[in-house]
Amino acid sequence: MLLIENGKVLTMQGEIYERGSVLIDGGKILEAGENIKAVKNAEVIDAKGCWVLPGLIDAHCHIGVMEEKVGVEGRDINESNDPVTPQVRALDGVNPLDHSFCDARKAGITAVMTGPGSSNVIGGQFLVMKTAGVCVDDMVVREPAAMKVSFGENPKRTFGGKNKIPATRMGIAALLREALTAASNYRARKNRALDSGQEFDIDMKMEALLPVLNREMPLKAHAHRADDIMTALRIAREFNLDITLDHCTEGELVLEKIIESGAPAIMGPILTSKLKVETSNATAGRLSRAGIKTAICTDHPMAHIDQLAMSAAFAVKEGMDMMEALKAITINAAEIIGADDRLGSIEPGKDADIAIFDGNPLQMYTTTLYTIIDGKFVYEKKKK
Repeated sequence: MLLIENGKVLTMQGEIYERGSVLIDGGKILEAGENIKAVKNAEVIDAKGCWVLPGLIDAHCHIGVMEEKVGVEGRDINESNDPVTPQVRALDGVNPLDHSFCDARKAGITAVMTGPGSSNVIGGQFLVMKTAGVCVDDMVVREPAAMKVSFGENPKRTFGGKNKIPATRMGIAALLREALTAASNYRARKNRALDSGQEFDIDMKMEALLPVLNREMPLKAHAHRADDIMTALRIAREFNLDITLDHCTEGELVLEKIIESGAPAIMGPILTSKLKVETSNATAGRLSRAGIKTAICTDHPMAHIDQLAMSAAFAVKEGMDMMEALKAITINAAEIIGADDRLGSIEPGKDADIAIFDGNPLQMYTTTLYTIIDGKFVYEKKKK
């Protein structure tokens, strides 16, 4: 049993306890409040002067599938020989021993959504996982969690240069529609076969798209430019699908359309050079003011994983409310990635994933003192 006491506890569900405590047992949060009594034999952390938050969450990155300092041997981010690969799974490509996971824990990040890159029209399946462990199967929170689809520059550049569709935005949309239509037809044939007791040959590509059609997981749409955002929303509407707008760089230009759709946005990367044409009109921090549920991501390794809190701070600099920025890397992120039943806030029954900082994590000079995952210490700042 572990008791964190005397800290400024931000539950991310409205309550802020200026001299609060969090009681943890069995990897779960038992209680949070200001008058928690000491428990016999409990380990105690005195968090006086510290900020206690739920562990931070990066809602869109490629940690573990795009390893640092390894080269082609650790580059498992894109299966770029086929523009439509819904059957590939991040689960089979993540290396949990990638050093970036150490950096994540040091930054107070306890969970990430990671998966394929954006070279393909349909890139494959993302997962939600914890940032501590040696076996990805034991670190999974939700798998599969989303289906990556991409619009704009990246698929065009990958396949247009090979004299292969898609070379245009029209081709990207056409391939996505074709795949979704094929999956819908496959679902109908499969249901008829099952109802009649006939044999049915499984197609792994089509099977991977069924959870999307059944709205069991969303399309995770890489879309920077306003017209690409609208194409993503248009196709989601045509097939009655759930969708998240990832990057959403020019989202402000089509703000009312996004509001009308109800789709959430995952903004980022923020702390990178605008090397691509698509990223020249960043709108970080502005969507949440319009009531759009917003998360902030690093898109690691585009921005390094440990820059998540600083990315949120930059959004505040551009006008985002500070509490909304903290939500964007905790509870909003958890809700958007479909893991808020376990992550994102300090509430009884949720996973005991906690980050303790020596001040406001959105201030540059703040450091992480402790990172706790499932009630266990996975990072502790060394005392000088």
